[in-house]
Formats: sequence, structure tokens, C-alpha cells
Amino acid sequence: MAVRGFSDERTIPQKSNSPAAAKAFLLLVSEGAEAGTAPTIPRAAPHRFTVGKSAACDLTLMDPQVSRRHIALEQRGSLLHVEDLGSTNGTFVNGVRVVEAFLQGGETLRLGSTVLRVEAHDEQVSTRTSAAIGFGRVVGVSPQMRRLFPFLERLAESEIPLIVEGETGTGKELLAESLHETGPRAQGPFVVFDCTAVASSLMEAVLFGHERGAFTGADTARAGVFERADGGTLFIDEIGDLEIGLQAKLLRAVERSEVRRVGAVSYLKVDVRVICATRRDLELAIQERRFRDDLYHRLAVARIELPPLRNREGDVELLAQYFWGQLDGGSMPSDFLEKVKLHRWPGNVRELRNLVARTIALGDLSEFDLVSQGDADPSAIFERVLSEDMPFTRARDVVMNEFRRLFVERALARHGGSVPKAAATAGVSRRYFDRIRERSRSED
Repeated sequence: MAVRGFSDERTIPQKSNSPAAAKAFLLLVSEGAEAGTAPTIPRAAPHRFTVGKSAACDLTLMDPQVSRRHIALEQRGSLLHVEDLGSTNGTFVNGVRVVEAFLQGGETLRLGSTVLRVEAHDEQVSTRTSAAIGFGRVVGVSPQMRRLFPFLERLAESEIPLIVEGETGTGKELLAESLHETGPRAQGPFVVFDCTAVASSLMEAVLFGHERGAFTGADTARAGVFERADGGTLFIDEIGDLEIGLQAKLLRAVERSEVRRVGAVSYLKVDVRVICATRRDLELAIQERRFRDDLYHRLAVARIELPPLRNREGDVELLAQYFWGQLDGGSMPSDFLEKVKLHRWPGNVRELRNLVARTIALGDLSEFDLVSQGDADPSAIFERVLSEDMPFTRARDVVMNEFRRLFVERALARHGGSVPKAAATAGVSRRYFDRIRERSRSED
């Protein structure tokens, strides 16, 4: 696959497409209502394997002590990574409560009153990953991205609704555009509706359109985004921020392929593929009655989870070169590439692209100091404090504030910006979590 932004002379790291032998993990329910259930964790899937009460989970447990989405499991190399998704009652591995852990097989997981045993298959399985380094304008050589490409190719050919999940800056809109551009609707319009960018009083009119005189200031009739996307794709960004009152109307529009303008009497038929994106945990929003369960299931016919850049092995270097070539920056300084490898990228791909653009434009005047961010190497802050010969109390305060900042930043990033969920995982009240966050900001 040709990827725009690279010349023929550039060498892109490729990984073999030959079958690789690897463990296969089995999740055996040994105690609980689903005792005897034994699903296999797939090595290649468009999202992590989830366990919880929700029907949208890969393994649904009818345990009242289990949260809607309790844990997520993902195979990484020869190990199985388990992450607690901010559950109410916690996740226990061999009796020890964990937020995340790596398992090798033989461990016992307890969720509420349900016990699951993780077993590694004795036989080995052959797995394949895509040889492509991109899908449309989405680029990546990491196993986390290359396992997505076959699914994306099939999704592009279909017209089913889709939810794309991921942290801010992971490339959700770019992925939606790529699905549109490589699919059967490529010649039709691609229309974006951002739920965070429209005033609540205007949201219904922007979504569904309005007739002349429908409200003060409506001097002319105007089509909504559904009508404008007719024959193409409508991308609804940050669907988790859509007001609950409009969700029923959106459900009808998606189910029946028809909309009614504000102030109109009759409905209009529309032919639209809907792709939604969110940085939020919609399962948590459903539990808190901020998002409709029926709308979620109608939109999540397919689901893709874009991994954060910090978990994409080898992609930082690839993307830095890609953006540098795209922006025609000439030859990339070797020290720049070494620096970007170390950063944690809380702003993900967007942050990396902005840094490349700023460095090309400003050169040595670029104000961004990767090392001072503290994400690259936890020991960097200690080295800086010690080198400046600060008094003990001042040095302690600087280090503690850096710890607070990183702790809050990563907790929020892990949970899509949800303060209640980040606080629950941290084991503190929401109010105390807010105090930690405000203190880290005030001392920057």
C-alpha cells in the first residue's frame, strides 16, 4: 500500500506476515451464574475483549456485583493484559486487587462473586497480521494497528453504523474519513457534526434542519447535517456529549432513515451511513442515565477501539517521519527523532503532528521541551531537581507536584476524561481528585 508523505527512498520498518506461533488464552468461568462458559480471547480483534453485565460485552455476566463494563483483556506478545475499567467492586488477581496486570496463564480473576480462571492453551495457534502499514490515511506498523487493518477494509465495504472509541487525538475523525473514502459512498458527501461545538439550543436544528420561522432568527429554511450527508457519510463526533433529550430523535433518524426539520410537519427520507466517535466510556454514561442504552446498541453494530500512541510500538518514529515528509520539512534531525521516542504523548497523534509542524516552522525557537514534560523518563525530574541544588522542601514540592500532574493526566487519559471513573480507580472521592488536579495546575 502506498502511503502519502513517504518518498521511495525512505525505508519503513516492516514485520513479517508469516504465521507466528503464540499462546491462546482461555477464560474459564469456574464460579458464578455462567459457570462452565469458556470463551477464547481473540488475538486479532478491532477492540479489547470486555467482560461485564452489559450485553455489549464480549462475555456478559449476570452478576449484580459486576459493573456494566468491568474489565478489558488484550493479548500482548505471550502475556495477557487485564485492565479494570473503573469497576465499582474492583478486580482481583489471585486475591490481590489490581488496576491492571499482566497474566501468563493459571491465574484466578474475581469480579464480584464470579470467579474466572485464565488458562493458556497447551497447543500453539498460528496468527497473521496485515502486511499493510496503513489504511487510507491512517498509518501504523505496530501490532496494535496492523491487527485493525483487515477489519477496517471489511468495514469500509459495508454500510453498518460504527462507533470509534479512543482518547483525544488518536485519529478518530481521520479513520472515519478513510472508511468513507475507501467505501462505496466515496463519491457522496462526508459531513461532520461535533456534539461539543454546537450550542444546546441550536443542536436539534443543526442535526435535523429547520423551516423558515421555526424560531427567532430562522429567516430562511436550512437543511440539517442528515440531509446534507444524504448519499454519503455522517460523522458524529463526541456522541457521548449529545444531550439526552435529543438521543431519542437521533435513534429514530438512524433506525428509520428519516428526519423531521424543526417547525416541519412531515418527515424526509435520507440515505446516510452513520459513524460516531467518543472519548468517553459510553457504558458508564448508560449506567449514569446520561446515554440511552437502545441508541448505543443501534450505533454500535460495529465497534473499533483506537489505541493510544503510547501503546503503539514503533509508530511514534513512523508517524514523525510521515508528518515531516507531509509537511515538506526536508531532512529530519536525528536528535529530534530520539527525543520523540521517549515522550508519553498524552495528546496522542495530534500532539505529535503539532510538534512536528511547530519544529519545522520555528526550528530551535520551538518552545516545546520534551524532557521537561516529565513523561519521557520518570527519573528526568529527579535529575533536574538534584542538578539545581534546591533546598529539600522546595525539591520535594517540585517532585510531588510533577507526580500529581502525571497521575491525574494519565488517570483521565485512561478513562476518556471521566473524572468519576478516574477518581474511583485512584481510590479517592471525586472531590478529593478534583483537589489534586487543581493543586497540580496551580503549582505549574
